[in-house]
Amino acid sequence: QLVESGGGLVQPGGSLRLSCSASGFTLGSYPIAWFRQLPGGEREVVSCINNGGSSTYYSEPVKGRFTTSRDSALNTAFLQMDSLKPADTGVYYCATLRYWLCSDDGTAPYRDFGQGTPVTVSS
Repeated sequence: QLVESGGGLVQPGGSLRLSCSASGFTLGSYPIAWFRQLPGGEREVVSCINNGGSSTYYSEPVKGRFTTSRDSALNTAFLQMDSLKPADTGVYYCATLRYWLCSDDGTAPYRDFGQGTPVTVSS
């Protein structure tokens, strides 16, 4: 089971750190993807991190502002979101991948999904 936390309401320019905690399995065995569903319904992958944390991916809209990491001791992955913009508003999800393939074209090998945590960026 994956559980996200850390979402909320933040002003433009602010920061949030999302957590993705696993129970019942070792999160470090799997790559992680973070994706978001925007208010209009569009879903997009924003970041991925491989098993060991040595490889990461960021989508263009978040590159330079978001940072993904993982802590094996905590069995948790994180998405640090800085310089948030109203366009970042949405529901954020983490998911495990069966193997390292970070894509947004429907081919990503998702295994487990969290329940999502809402992020609202507004003044």
